[in-house]
Amino acid sequence: MTASPSLQAALTQVGADVDRRLDVLLAIPDDPRADLYRAMRHAAIGGGKRLRPLLVFATARLFGVDRDCAGRVATAVECIHVYSLIHDDLPAMDDDDMRRGKPTVHKMFGEATAILAGDCLHALAFEILGDQATHPDPFVRSELVLDLARAAGPAGMAGGQMMDLEAEKASFDLPTVTRLQAMKTGALIACSVEAGAILGRIPPEGRTPLRGYARDMGLAFQIADDLLDVEGDEAAAGKKLRKDEGAGKETFLSLLGVDRARAQARMLVDQAIQHLQGFGAEADLLRQIARFTLERDR
Repeated sequence: MTASPSLQAALTQVGADVDRRLDVLLAIPDDPRADLYRAMRHAAIGGGKRLRPLLVFATARLFGVDRDCAGRVATAVECIHVYSLIHDDLPAMDDDDMRRGKPTVHKMFGEATAILAGDCLHALAFEILGDQATHPDPFVRSELVLDLARAAGPAGMAGGQMMDLEAEKASFDLPTVTRLQAMKTGALIACSVEAGAILGRIPPEGRTPLRGYARDMGLAFQIADDLLDVEGDEAAAGKKLRKDEGAGKETFLSLLGVDRARAQARMLVDQAIQHLQGFGAEADLLRQIARFTLERDR
């Protein structure tokens, strides 16, 4: 990945923090559940961009949130993201053999264990958020649970995944592809940004600039993913590329062309950064993350 030294340091620090927490939460038991925990660890610990956890930390920092609270929420969001990847890789979905540079969970542990590993990470996310250790205020914990549930469910990520499956059988126009990606990819990114503000007890009306940032950055992220799918290197990406075209799916690239799609992504990043104009240097990490969406190689 190409990233500024400060952003790379933040990604490394957040990745280590999330891995440390998952190492404790997913300690392998000495009973017949051992392979289930091994499967969860295989998917969740090590590798990945850790972009969503970083967004939680970066937003929480704007409002002086305790780092341990932010770390627990970041880990919960990552659990949802990883569960979605495990299920997305299954033969009934995208049928992928590699993820994050290693065999997918169903290839290592079998389909049944992979399904259960995804189910358990999904449940673990809400167990973390509901725990008093995440935040002493039950209203904050309740709002965190509600926001993540909405982002992960039929009006968010899972709904977007269903639209993605339908995209193999139908021809989608640009507004439909935009909606699909705003749900499949953008909803969890938006939740990550919103979570930091919820932890900071910022009321919904005070989060409008952050929502605008997340919306534009999430779409730019997906356009960059589409570009990587046709221009990227599989070794660097750690997964199979050029699958969308083979499946006959409409993407931002197929609808806009490479040059227009790249220009659109740059415009969205600029807009995302513009949403942060009311913040000072404390939002520099969020600005770096937005720029990074166009610079990454995976």
